[in-house]
Amino acid sequence: MKLAERVALITGAFGGIGRATALALAEEGADIALNDIESAAGNIRLAEDIKLLGRRVIIVPADVSDQKAAEDMVARTSSELGRLDVYVSCAAYSAREPFLSADMADFRRTIDVTMWGAFHGLRASANQMLKQSPGDSTSSRGSCILISSTLAIRPIPGSMAYNMAKAAVDQMARTAASELAPHRIRVNVMHPGWVDTPGEQKFFKKESLVRMGHFLPWGRLALPEEIARGVVFLADPQSDYITGSTLTIDGGMHLPPVKGRTN
Repeated sequence: MKLAERVALITGAFGGIGRATALALAEEGADIALNDIESAAGNIRLAEDIKLLGRRVIIVPADVSDQKAAEDMVARTSSELGRLDVYVSCAAYSAREPFLSADMADFRRTIDVTMWGAFHGLRASANQMLKQSPGDSTSSRGSCILISSTLAIRPIPGSMAYNMAKAAVDQMARTAASELAPHRIRVNVMHPGWVDTPGEQKFFKKESLVRMGHFLPWGRLALPEEIARGVVFLADPQSDYITGSTLTIDGGMHLPPVKGRTN
């Protein structure tokens, strides 16, 4: 129960990494605010699963690319759950096509959600944390975790807008960590590698993901739950000395290609 009596807000909470993160934080004792662009039956099921863990939970639908909507989302979280201790930015949008012929509406939407959405949520969450009881020399006032991507440093063709947005998220987090350190608010980045999520299944069939995962150093794609465990680690009060850092969970994706695999 590392996060007992704490409140966490997760954007993009109803699929893949966001959903797994919400459950993982609740399992560690946090009350949860679930955000996505809209509320649906599957979202209500997730909320019920969190309630079964004995946690308070609210659903706060909002388009995080809209600054006012993101600010209202944070305000409602603190009003209904009493405070905000952990902010996890997981909302993202991705349209994959060559930049020379890209649909610019999709290109801009990717930037708006993935970069500006992270910024609006981070800014509003940090301002809320500043209103709460100040941290001392041995504890933090809050923890902000931005889900970025290995594509921030290792871009793939056909994904320029997403690559750009995630690179911006990395620098955003480092700058915020520097500015917020005197206020005892920690900001860190998570770099997942290739994860088997509904988002990836929009672009590849399940069997293709299994086959392509075989060529990664660890021989498979990550599960959302494995990324969520990293988020719990960064949110844990015992990780108080970690800020401005990047945690990579990619199964060795950054390593040279594997040769002579035996399994």
